[in-house]
Amino acid sequence: MNTLGQRIAFYRKKCNLTQEELAEKCSVTPQAVSKWENDISAPDISLIPVLAELFNITCDELLCVHGKTAKAVPEELVDLSKTLLKIRIISSDGDKVNLNLPMQIAEPFLKNAQIGGSDALKNIDFARLAELIKSGAVGKLMEINSADGDMVEIYAE
Repeated sequence: MNTLGQRIAFYRKKCNLTQEELAEKCSVTPQAVSKWENDISAPDISLIPVLAELFNITCDELLCVHGKTAKAVPEELVDLSKTLLKIRIISSDGDKVNLNLPMQIAEPFLKNAQIGGSDALKNIDFARLAELIKSGAVGKLMEINSADGDMVEIYAE
C-alpha cells in the first residue's frame, strides 16, 4: 500500500463498502472514488478526516505519515534499555494489534518466536530482526501486506 489510492481501496474494502457507498458518504461521485483508488486524482483535503473516520483510522494512517524511515546508528551507541520494539498488525478481519515492548523484554521473545495466525507473520525471521536492532537498525524495519489482506509493520525506536 504505497499510494494514497491503494490505501483508500484497502480500507474501503476492509470496511465492506462499495465505491458507490463510499462516494455517497463523502458526497462525491463513484467515478471520483474510482479515480482516487487508481491514483488519477486525490480526494479534497477536507475529505481526509472524513475518510479516516469512516475507516476508523487516523489521518496519519490514511496518509501513511510515519516519519520513521529505517536507519542505522553506530552499534556502540545502541542502548537496548532505551529501545522500543513496535509491532502493528491489522488483520483482514478488522482486528488490530499494537505491541509496544522494551527491547530487553522483546529480545528473548523474538529469538524464540513461533507466531502463527496471519500468513504475514509466518515467514518473519524474528531472531534476525532482533540482531538487526541490536546492531543499530532503527525506524520502520518491515512492512508486509499479505495476499489475504493482513498488514504487519515493525519498528524499532
